[in-house]
Amino acid sequence: MRILVTGASGLLGLNLSLQMIGTHTIVGVDRNKLTGTPFEIVKADLLEAGVCSRLMDEVHPDAIIHTAANADIDSCESDPEGAYLLNAEFPGQLAELCVKRGVRMIHISTDAVFDGTNDSTYTEGDKPNPLSVYAQTKLDGENAVLSVNSDAAVARVNFFGWSLSGTRSLAEFFYSNLSTGQRVNGFTDVWFCTMFVGDLADTLVEMLDKGLSGLYHVVGSEALAKYEFGVKIARQFEFDEGLIQPISVEESGLKAKRSRHLQLSVHKLSTDLGLEIPGVSTGIKKFYTQYSQGYPQKMRSYQQL
Repeated sequence: MRILVTGASGLLGLNLSLQMIGTHTIVGVDRNKLTGTPFEIVKADLLEAGVCSRLMDEVHPDAIIHTAANADIDSCESDPEGAYLLNAEFPGQLAELCVKRGVRMIHISTDAVFDGTNDSTYTEGDKPNPLSVYAQTKLDGENAVLSVNSDAAVARVNFFGWSLSGTRSLAEFFYSNLSTGQRVNGFTDVWFCTMFVGDLADTLVEMLDKGLSGLYHVVGSEALAKYEFGVKIARQFEFDEGLIQPISVEESGLKAKRSRHLQLSVHKLSTDLGLEIPGVSTGIKKFYTQYSQGYPQKMRSYQQL
C-alpha cells in the first residue's frame, strides 16, 4: 500500500513512517524539518492554495494518514484563526479530495474533544464538549471530514513516544527532567488513556487494512493519572520517583483549560479489528527498549539543522 503521511516530522507522523517502511511505501509530507529519512519526503505548506491536488498528483497514494495539526494547546488559544485553518478547514478539503480520487483516509483527532467531567468511560456515541480552542478546532475537523467523506476513519488518540526534538510527549518530559535530577509536577487529577506511538502506528495501519470507517477511539486500554504515568516512567528507567511532585491541575497556571477525566472506551475498535488493544504498561517497556537501542538519537539525526 502506498501511504501518504502528512505531518511527517511530528511525533506520530515520523514514528509511523519509520515503522511502516518495511511493509508499505511511505511518502511523508514535511515543510522543512526533515533530512536524510529512509522514506520519501515531499515538501509542502499545507495551507498553500491547491496543495491537496498537488500532493495527490505527485504521490498517487492509495491511502492518507493525516496527522498534521497545530497540537500546541496554548498556541491555539493565541491564534484561533490559524488553528481553525489547519485543524478544521484543511482536513475537510483533504477528505473531499480523497472521495474524488478514491483514496482512503484516516484523520487523526484527539481525546480532548470531551470536557472530562464524565466519571464513567466515554464512548464514540457520547457528546463532545471541547474546553479549548485546540479541542474545538479538532472537533470541527472531525465533523468536516465525516460530513464529506463517509468512507474516512477518524481516530481520537492520545499517545507518547520519542520525537524529533525530544520535547513533544509527556513521556519525554518526565524522562528529560528525571534523568538530570530535576523536580517535576505530576497531575493527580488529570486521567488519560495514552498509547505508545508504535502501538498506535500498528493500529492505524490495521484500520486501513480492515477498511474501517467512521469514528473510533484509538487510545490505550488502561486509564491512569498523569502523576501515575510519571511514576511508571521513573520506575522503568530507575529514576527517583520522589522527584515527581503530585499536584492538582488547578495549581499549574496553564493558560488553556484541560479536560480532567478522559477515559475512552476502546470496545468498538477492539471488536471491529478483532484485536486486544495494548495498554500503557507494555507501551512504557517498548519506550524504554527504544531508548536502550539508541532510537532517540537516530530520530534526531533526521532533523534539518
